[in-house]
Amino acid sequence: MNHGRTVFAQLLEFVPFSHFEHLVDVYQANKEVREFTAWSHFICLVYAQLTRRSGLRDLEACFNAQRSKLYHVGIRSSVSRSTLADAAERRDYRLFEALGQRLIEAALALYGDEDLGLGLKGPVYAMDSTTIDLCLSLFPWADFRKTKAAVKAHVIIDLRGVIPVFLTLTTGKTHDVRLLDEVALPPGSILVIDRGYLDFTRLFALHRQKGGFVIRAKDNLHFTWIASRPVDTTTGLRADQTILLATPRSKAGYPERLRRVSFRDPETGKHLVLLTNRFEPPALTIAALYKNRWQIELFFKWLKQHLAVKHFFGNSINAVKTQIWIAVCSYLLVLIAIKHHRLPVSPQIFLHLVETNIFEKVTLDQLIANSIPNENLPDSSAVGYFVTD
Repeated sequence: MNHGRTVFAQLLEFVPFSHFEHLVDVYQANKEVREFTAWSHFICLVYAQLTRRSGLRDLEACFNAQRSKLYHVGIRSSVSRSTLADAAERRDYRLFEALGQRLIEAALALYGDEDLGLGLKGPVYAMDSTTIDLCLSLFPWADFRKTKAAVKAHVIIDLRGVIPVFLTLTTGKTHDVRLLDEVALPPGSILVIDRGYLDFTRLFALHRQKGGFVIRAKDNLHFTWIASRPVDTTTGLRADQTILLATPRSKAGYPERLRRVSFRDPETGKHLVLLTNRFEPPALTIAALYKNRWQIELFFKWLKQHLAVKHFFGNSINAVKTQIWIAVCSYLLVLIAIKHHRLPVSPQIFLHLVETNIFEKVTLDQLIANSIPNENLPDSSAVGYFVTD
């Protein structure tokens, strides 16, 4: 039964408030602050994310227009553009990064038992980056090209729920492969990556840490054939081989055997050659793992289309990191709410419903029931599904 709580208030209930207050103390986020506390700051930017506000003037006008409905979530006064801009510059982004890590733990606890349907025991991750373009004159610290600025968001997602378990921001010049040095995944897990991360020395370091990987090979790969396994060509498989790298540099980087799986996708006709250090799963499972990597591309597309990461409310690196981490927190709140309430709806549709009903006093269950006919609801057992525009 709904006790007069708005949709927005119900989403914010998934934020561990006592832990948030602990983080405020750790990072002294309310030091010398009278009214616009860290919690008010967080609420403002989550509202901006969920309703896709495009700038400070837009956020100020829309947020203050709903002030009477925000009292019960902690907002006691109106908010000005200067206050928001000042908080973006001064309040340590690590507060929101740490909160994001806590929400990641909560999401993993809900989605951790989901099965990808590939017969694998350990978790499976996908890693990639996305570039967010910026104006060079406003963001001179984010140098990318002579006339352009950009930041890169390097992300690892857990494919069991499309949950970002690792996120770090760099300038646009940083090469993706360098981020492999920061990866610390649990033994027995598998990391699925594209050929931009092909560095045999770094892959061998991952192998020695008992981590698995599946990566697309480059066209100029030189190798020595060791053995082959039979394949069913009707499934799209072309080869399943054990190889050794042949060039001196690659042999020095990765001196042990690798598995080479050649696959032509029956649906698209695209030919893929994959390398992995996992010899146990069937070759078709290796190909399916790489196809699942597309989930991270959909995650980036979803993030840019449906959350506010194109227009920033401050120009410093602290402001940019604050906004991106709160975007991730907003995304995680959506995932947690869907799973907690067992809502048979995609994250995209749910976010649209939240945006248009954010101050309605209706339970989340009833919001879905009122909005979508039963025959149009997706399978509630689906995990990490996206619907793209």
